[in-house]
Amino acid sequence: MPKKKQPEENRPKVNNPNVMGLHAAVVEQPITDTLELNYMPYAMSVIVSRAIPEIDGFKPSHRKLLYTMYKMGLLTGARTKSANIVGQTMRLNPHGDAAIYDTMVRLSKGYGALLTPFVDSKGNFGKSYSRDMSCAAPRYTEAKLTAICAELFRDIDSDTVDFVDNYDNTMKEPALLPTTFPNILVSANSGIAVGMASQFCGFNLKEVCDTTVAYLKNPQCDLTQTLLAPDFPTGGELLADPAALSEIYETGRGSVRVRAKYRYLKSENLIEIYEIPYSTTVEAILDKVAELIKAGRAKEIADMRDETDLSGLKLAIDLKRGTDPDKLMAKLFKLTPLEDSFACNFNVLIAGAPKVLGVRQLLEEWTAWRTESVRRRVYFVMKKKQDKLHLLKGLKRILLDIDKAIKIIRETEEESEVIPNLMIGFGIDQIQAEYVAEIKLRNINKEYILKRVNETAALQDEIADLEDTLNDPRRVKKILVDELYAAAKKYGEPRRTTIVYGDNLPVYQEETEVEEYPVHVFLSKEGYLKKITPASLRMSSEQKYKEGDGPSQSFETTSAAEIMFFTDKCQVYKTRLSEFDDSKASVLGDYLPAKLGMDAGESVVWAVLPGADYAGTLLFFFENGKVARVELKAYQTTSNRRKLTGAYSDKSPLVKILRLDAEQELAVYSTEPRCLLFQTALLSPKTTRTTQGVAVMTLKPKYHLCDVRPVEETPISNHSRYRVRAIPAAGALLRQEDTEERQMGLLD
Repeated sequence: MPKKKQPEENRPKVNNPNVMGLHAAVVEQPITDTLELNYMPYAMSVIVSRAIPEIDGFKPSHRKLLYTMYKMGLLTGARTKSANIVGQTMRLNPHGDAAIYDTMVRLSKGYGALLTPFVDSKGNFGKSYSRDMSCAAPRYTEAKLTAICAELFRDIDSDTVDFVDNYDNTMKEPALLPTTFPNILVSANSGIAVGMASQFCGFNLKEVCDTTVAYLKNPQCDLTQTLLAPDFPTGGELLADPAALSEIYETGRGSVRVRAKYRYLKSENLIEIYEIPYSTTVEAILDKVAELIKAGRAKEIADMRDETDLSGLKLAIDLKRGTDPDKLMAKLFKLTPLEDSFACNFNVLIAGAPKVLGVRQLLEEWTAWRTESVRRRVYFVMKKKQDKLHLLKGLKRILLDIDKAIKIIRETEEESEVIPNLMIGFGIDQIQAEYVAEIKLRNINKEYILKRVNETAALQDEIADLEDTLNDPRRVKKILVDELYAAAKKYGEPRRTTIVYGDNLPVYQEETEVEEYPVHVFLSKEGYLKKITPASLRMSSEQKYKEGDGPSQSFETTSAAEIMFFTDKCQVYKTRLSEFDDSKASVLGDYLPAKLGMDAGESVVWAVLPGADYAGTLLFFFENGKVARVELKAYQTTSNRRKLTGAYSDKSPLVKILRLDAEQELAVYSTEPRCLLFQTALLSPKTTRTTQGVAVMTLKPKYHLCDVRPVEETPISNHSRYRVRAIPAAGALLRQEDTEERQMGLLD
């Protein structure tokens, strides 16, 4: 039987008080010490060096990757395998190849997460709008830097930014990238730190550059004039809310709503969705629509599928017959991620400290930082030219006596004494002497030295100009403006996200189930409406009216039908009969001006049931002899609007309104009295509600049109006497036999 292993008595014991879990006993530690020793270092590490972007618009992972690609010569060279890039980046980023490759994917053109991608990708990099379309392995894909990266690394070797040691102190890397435009506002960026987060929306590059120029010229400028709204790479429609945008611009916090774009293909009876909000995915939309169909809340949809291909995003929705696509999309916008909000949290690191800044504050910080970078670049160039000038001044000293310099060198026995002897012989310093001593033998001719010396005057002028630039803030500002204009001109693109305003959008309001049953509707001349069931009407069919009132119109329809009321103020009120209680013939009914909230003194003149499809047209007859033929669809709205102004023209008093479902012959009367018969086919339909119409009856002064009726409802026996083939026409004088007592007109 094997012996039981005995504990090693001489083994050193660990007694580190800061390391927990190594002791059998419970160690008591104040919560403040735990936070100080364990929590705070980790939290600050995540905040400062991982999750929050800095003023150049990059997080450390982005910056390390792009700088590595720049040093690999991928700004101008050919693409290389992504695995090669990942391997090289690990010299700066020790977090593993998977994390580095994920970073590259999100910066790539193929992934489509940025308005201005920085990685020119080849191969399958997945898509930002799909959680299931994953990227290929790095051994299968290739990448290089895009052209706009030239704006990220311009003059990076001219001391424009500080360089720091990498994680193991074997290399140098830039602390920031000297971007020539405010990339912090152009590139969408998100990060989750400890106790805080950051969420930047993207803005259009040209708009950002124009806004920055405007800010440089006037720090108190109106940002909304040039920076219209966020712009997203997936497009869509941004619902403009001036108050929300103003809050984001001022505080750096807020949200904007974005909805998908779609088109209706009538021939196939389907809806194609080709742009979706940036904050959602195709799978999330499909899952939510499937839930609605399963719950019976989207009965209009026959099928929905993902038809995304190489041409781009496409979601197809097959509709059932008779479905209104606009109403359906309004419902889907309300109930699915096809309309989503993007929350903004402009949290950025400024001098190593996280701050939530508005757009104006971000521009202030960026311009201050970029101004310092430009000044450092100018100083670097000036210092180089000063050093060159210093060397040329030393060269000038030996111009008149080259032979002396050669003699000094030849007569010096030891090499280490050459520099000191030249310094003594010509009165120059060590740097100048080193330069003179390194001149090639072929270049000690007089011509060469004179050419070099003649550069002195030009260098002095250039140095003076650079010194003036350093001392003149206006010149530095002009450099910034020129760089911004150049970037906008070279890399600017049109907006992808369309800005729309809420007043022009349909609003879906989920309707409650309304019991539908047959009803009779009666409208009086004074504007009283009664909705009576057939059973109640059979019990008592005698209608009660106020004194002086009487019947005007009556309909047989259902309780859920829509009805429109035209008034004498050129307005129309839309409602449903379900909003009226069932009544009896023995009561007066609902008074419409009060029920519908009409204006003071406004009264109903006519009512119509438009039907579900708003088929047919309306004829408006005016006293001046004109008739307007307006399609019922002109009164159809996608929103739940109850009142429409400009229901018909107000240029002449209205005489009568008729609904026309099929062409027919009408008789028009004037006060002369005259009459004419004409076919309604002579009137062309209009979509504009306020159209004045066309002249049908020419009238003499002091006379006006007074009535209109279908021919079959008139006592006229000789139709040919009054019939006309073309309009306008005067008509014929009424004969005695054609002027029997007629029914009173609606507006009489």
